[in-house]
Amino acid sequence: MITMLAVMLAEVLIFVPSIANFRESWLEAKLETAAVAGVASEGGDAPIGAALEADQGASLLVALDAMLVAIVEGGASRLIARADTIDVAGLQIDLADRNPVPMVLGAFDTLLFGSDRTMRVYGPVGDGTLVAEVVMSERPLRRDMLIYSRNILFLSLAIASFAALLVYAAISYYLVRPIQAMTGAMIRFGQNPADPSRIIQPSGRGDEIGTAEAELAVMQARLAGTLREQRHLADLGLAVAKINHDLRNILASAQMVSDRLADVPDPRVQKVVPPLVRSLDRALSYTQSVLSYGRAIESPPAKRAVRLARLVDDVFEVVAPPEGGPIELVNAIPDTLEIAVDPGQFHRVLVNLCRNAVQALEGDAADLPSLVRRVTVGARPEPQDEVLISVEDTGPGLPARARENLFKAFQGSARTGGTGLGLAIVAEIVQAHGGRIALAERRLPGTRFEIHLPARADELAGEDRPG
Repeated sequence: MITMLAVMLAEVLIFVPSIANFRESWLEAKLETAAVAGVASEGGDAPIGAALEADQGASLLVALDAMLVAIVEGGASRLIARADTIDVAGLQIDLADRNPVPMVLGAFDTLLFGSDRTMRVYGPVGDGTLVAEVVMSERPLRRDMLIYSRNILFLSLAIASFAALLVYAAISYYLVRPIQAMTGAMIRFGQNPADPSRIIQPSGRGDEIGTAEAELAVMQARLAGTLREQRHLADLGLAVAKINHDLRNILASAQMVSDRLADVPDPRVQKVVPPLVRSLDRALSYTQSVLSYGRAIESPPAKRAVRLARLVDDVFEVVAPPEGGPIELVNAIPDTLEIAVDPGQFHRVLVNLCRNAVQALEGDAADLPSLVRRVTVGARPEPQDEVLISVEDTGPGLPARARENLFKAFQGSARTGGTGLGLAIVAEIVQAHGGRIALAERRLPGTRFEIHLPARADELAGEDRPG
């Protein structure tokens, strides 16, 4: 429809000069016929423009549909033919005036008001030595102009319809059909994202449609992969949830047995019991980590003003190796430093980081007493109203694979058999506190995590401080 309107508008712009030119040509043809009749009327030595015989004059008037025909030569006017009655010419048309504006206005004046008027038309003919003059009714001119306008209208409609069909076919082939194909591909993919055959196959076009198809195929492939991972995680969570009840009972029974074994005075039993207890604790911890990560999102932190040094002391009591061990735990935080955190959630953050560090150091060779086995937790105020908290160890450091997938569940573990859930939980809690965590570079072997938190403990000064 828009194409048809555009073509019709163009045809209207063409029609305006065209109808004016048609009127001018029509009148010129009448004058040329009158001039030919005047030339034909000369005989022997008769001057040009001598009057025709009565019957010839009548035939000329009928042919021209005119009332009067005259020729002007050298300033002298000669009557060629004349009707018995002549109406007064109310319209004077000089074809010597070629100004386009009067031509266009005259054409529309004839179309609108040319029914009953009589016009006098005159102008040069041929080489300009003769001037023909015709007095006639304007009705025949208006009739022919209306027929011409009707023909132009029908032709314009045909051209507009043909152009519209061509444009519609082009848009349908190059735009509508590819977009419909992409829409159908998205609907089919949404019905079953797990089916790789439902991923759209790009057509290879080099325009925007081809780019959209290629990007849609990439997006669908990524989404399908993400959904597969999510489905695997959901299956894993369901499996762990099903076995958790029975596993807890089994581990509880094993813990009761290990507690009884701890009372046996046999040195060999005493040597075996501590590793057994630690293994049971780790098994319970792994199960709880998976369940904790699979539950709902962490609740918003209930921030309190916390003395960080005392919180770290509590963490060290949890993660310290049995009987002290060769690992040194260093609390390098000033006693007066306070931060605004959720005590329970941030305790989990530090426990996860410190436990990872302790486990990394426990993997060192026990027969090398010269190795430094130390976990240090420090903190200091930073510019822009922040507190930097660091947890570093002197262990072997993280492997490349663990560095690339830090803070990603089930991908960022640095130990064989680890889940990688601890760092994922840490990152989630730190972000909920408005902070950020990153792995810092070290010149010496080991690992250093840095946590940047907003320092707003002064805002909570009126509240109770735990510890």
